[in-house]
Amino acid sequence: MNILITGCNGQLGNEMQLLEKQYPEHTFFNTDVAELDITNPQAINAFVDGNAIDGIVNCAAYTAVDKAESNTDLCHLLNAKAPAFLAEAIERRNGWLVQISTDYVFDGTNHTPYTEDQATCPNSVYGETKLEGERLATEKCSRTMIIRTAWLYSTFGNNFVKTMIRLGKEKEQLGVIFDQVGTPTYAADLASAIMTAISKGIVPGIYHFSNEGVISWYDFTKAIHRLAGITTCHVKPLHTAEYPTPAHRPHYSVLDKTKIKQTYGIEVPYWEDSLALCVRQLMIQ
Repeated sequence: MNILITGCNGQLGNEMQLLEKQYPEHTFFNTDVAELDITNPQAINAFVDGNAIDGIVNCAAYTAVDKAESNTDLCHLLNAKAPAFLAEAIERRNGWLVQISTDYVFDGTNHTPYTEDQATCPNSVYGETKLEGERLATEKCSRTMIIRTAWLYSTFGNNFVKTMIRLGKEKEQLGVIFDQVGTPTYAADLASAIMTAISKGIVPGIYHFSNEGVISWYDFTKAIHRLAGITTCHVKPLHTAEYPTPAHRPHYSVLDKTKIKQTYGIEVPYWEDSLALCVRQLMIQ
């Protein structure tokens, strides 16, 4: 197949590229904004038709959650309209679309892991636009696979893991929120799950994917520092109210992965095992 990857310079896009050599039967077209403007439907149509694209993995998104509260137009363009444009273009070729979404489509008031069929209730601009992107992509392309993920990190780009390592080395004390819980997702594991789905054949629908386990941001930070050998920084637990942000964040965003595991036979790694792999890579860079 000819597969278009958008947002190839981001965390997930970079991890997808690392796996591509394991799938020589497919031809991958890795693009970011310089190669393809996904907010331009004419450019998308020309690229998809010109390269006989069979499927699209949309790794591009507006992910600056707090900035989204005041930058609503751009956030909506990238997170809602662009997936619709991609979906329309690939539907004309009877192809498939993998659209990456987020735990922010939920309000975070659950106490048990969120399943794919539970009612959505975003309470941030980021969450609202990602949910609209899910709806439009599914509406415009009959072979759309939505994958909701959470707390994404990798050795690429800017993310929580790299920030906590940097701050842990710079500061004697650090305050981190303890009353928001969820599960980190190593982007390499998500990329592997996407490749498995492509190989076995895209089954349309909504799926959840993160690593296994449940932790708070505070616990996550403590684990990052332990694995990175940082011992001189005292990590202090904070309530959400002590660290106000423009965007509301879910207090509970654990995702139930049963559906993706059963549909594709995927074994999901435990969060700390994957974190150890990532930190080890970061330490030798």
